[in-house]
Amino acid sequence: MSWTRTFLAALGVCVLLLTGTAGCDSDAARGQGENGVSSSPVGKVLDDTDGEGRHLREVDEDDAPEVGIEVQPDPDADGAWDVRLTLRDFRFSAAGAQTRAVAGRGLAHLYVDDRLVTRLRTPEYRLASGLVPRGTHQVTVRLYADDGTVWAVDGDPVESTAALTASEAETTAPPTANPSGAVLSAPGVRSRTGGRGSPDRAGKAS
Repeated sequence: MSWTRTFLAALGVCVLLLTGTAGCDSDAARGQGENGVSSSPVGKVLDDTDGEGRHLREVDEDDAPEVGIEVQPDPDADGAWDVRLTLRDFRFSAAGAQTRAVAGRGLAHLYVDDRLVTRLRTPEYRLASGLVPRGTHQVTVRLYADDGTVWAVDGDPVESTAALTASEAETTAPPTANPSGAVLSAPGVRSRTGGRGSPDRAGKAS
């Protein structure tokens, strides 16, 4: 009889260990669900994509980042252009950031005539003269989350576009300040209303 009691006691310990482990695993799984990224997603990923095939991440207008763009001739580099971004409710993530969407964070893609030039993690960039040969060009900046999705509002990417016209004489012309001193301008450059999300609702080429 003693061996029977010993066997039953051992069997009971095994059952307790198994159920206890299962209970712990279940608690851990629930904890991961509560604290994991997927349990509290930022916005909603849409089926729509941008020109690169990246899905739009829709957020409410009140929570959306905004961007504006200014482009002006670089007086120290023949034919080059200085690009400056104005950001609101948005911060650049450091290189190597986790590939997940965090509200108000990410990077910017810079395009010339719908062609990707560079990915930006700073608000300033110099366009080489070879990227803007003589003629009219569209310079666009678009905001992305770190997971590669595009920040969007009402189905439109958060972006801003400036149109500029470059010629041999105009690219070397120094910028001049307007009476308010708020915006720099130069001959041969014109502005166009930017994409959804621009802080001033317009991209500037100045």
